[in-house]
Amino acid sequence: GTLESGDVMIRIQPIETPDVEIELESVVSKQFGDAIRRLVHDILNKLEISGVRVIVEDKGALDCIIRARVQSALIRATGTQLTHYNWSSLV
Repeated sequence: GTLESGDVMIRIQPIETPDVEIELESVVSKQFGDAIRRLVHDILNKLEISGVRVIVEDKGALDCIIRARVQSALIRATGTQLTHYNWSSLV
């Protein structure tokens, strides 16, 4: 992603626990912060991914943009196409 208006930058880091940590910085965090966190958690849960820290720098991105950016970051973070995941479950 980018840090342009209407976009979101997603970074994913492995952590040493099976937890999921979400760090959110958003221009709309007061209004939509909880919804953004739920969306990221939902994506990770559906793909059965844990042990990660997700850093979200949001500039007012729509849900579909956040979803696409998280999926792209996961593919890049794992170095695979994640072919064993059921991507259709995310729709």
